[in-house]
Amino acid sequence: MATKRLGIVMHGVTGRMGMNQHLIRSIVAIRNQGGVTLSNGDKVMPDPILIGRNAEKIAALARSHGIERWGTDLDQALANKDDTIFFDAGTTQMRPTLLAKAIRAGKHVYCEKPIATNLNEAVEIARLAGQSGLKHGAVQDKLFLPGLRKLDMLRRAGFFGRMLSLRLEFGYWVFEGDLQPIQRPSWNYRAEDGGGMILDMMCHWRYVLDNLFGEVKSITCLGATHIPQRWDEAGQPYKATADDAAYAIAELTGHDGEPIVAQINMSWSTRVRRDDLVTFHVDGTNGSAVATLTECRAQSRVTTPRPIWNPEVKQPMNFFDQWQEVPDTEFYDNGFKIQWEHFIRHVVENAPYKWTLPEGAKGVQLVEAALQSWKERRWVDVPKLEV
Repeated sequence: MATKRLGIVMHGVTGRMGMNQHLIRSIVAIRNQGGVTLSNGDKVMPDPILIGRNAEKIAALARSHGIERWGTDLDQALANKDDTIFFDAGTTQMRPTLLAKAIRAGKHVYCEKPIATNLNEAVEIARLAGQSGLKHGAVQDKLFLPGLRKLDMLRRAGFFGRMLSLRLEFGYWVFEGDLQPIQRPSWNYRAEDGGGMILDMMCHWRYVLDNLFGEVKSITCLGATHIPQRWDEAGQPYKATADDAAYAIAELTGHDGEPIVAQINMSWSTRVRRDDLVTFHVDGTNGSAVATLTECRAQSRVTTPRPIWNPEVKQPMNFFDQWQEVPDTEFYDNGFKIQWEHFIRHVVENAPYKWTLPEGAKGVQLVEAALQSWKERRWVDVPKLEV
């Protein structure tokens, strides 16, 4: 059994998502477990170099997690032929330029979503990656959530019968910053800086819808900026120019060819009274299920109760108790880490991999369709994307 080194240039890992999910819970965790196991039993050990603008900050991050290499010069890092993968979790606005630079330097590329702020740039970078012959991938972490994996198991088992509808509820209250400290970066609420709920989350819902339920055919969407003023990291007030909530309906063609209606509510201006920060409620002819980040509960056709509508009597049923929990049947590792392991195997031994930049471009396509629908106040078709 041999251990192979894999050099990875990691850019943008001082931010919340890049640091927590990609560096600490993925690459550092993979290193701590002894690497990624290949099909022949060999191991691949990631050897990252952390690149960022703030030398003091990036050095402290590297030191705290036992990483020897760090720097502030991205061009120099990309010139090192011993590092074969470039990863980006920086700003969306800079992502297409950085990916193109890495591809031209001969690097395989992997990145956070969205892969661009507009569809033209998303398609352009996806085409460049495809023409290069290099490996490429975009984060689609929600597919690896335990709750959604259980939901997908029900689907593959035929539990739902014919799927009818999906109701997706996502969000929580993001503090304005005047009374309590903000828990999301202030740029998220400035459109000029690439912020906005639709841009941030609709690309997630695209790959969830396509993979678990059916291909998106059309969408109608209403965005909103419910909180017009927020306070930034320095405690200074600023005008919120990006949408902090959106309400959409999408028409899908299910995997069986039948239509499915998806309702999508997402908000950073809502207080949570549901099972989790995100829930996926699926109704079908033979059964229904509700998935959270980690759990899934189901109710079959034959166990569906018969509630009685009577506004004069307090509801005697506890509807939450009428659902059966889908048990854990396997170990559910961190979703970001799982996809990193898939991508590493893809690069090193050409293992199958489907979460590519063209798939990331589909997410941006749905973002643009939703924004167009909001602007023009109408349904917008989502045609097959040619990349």
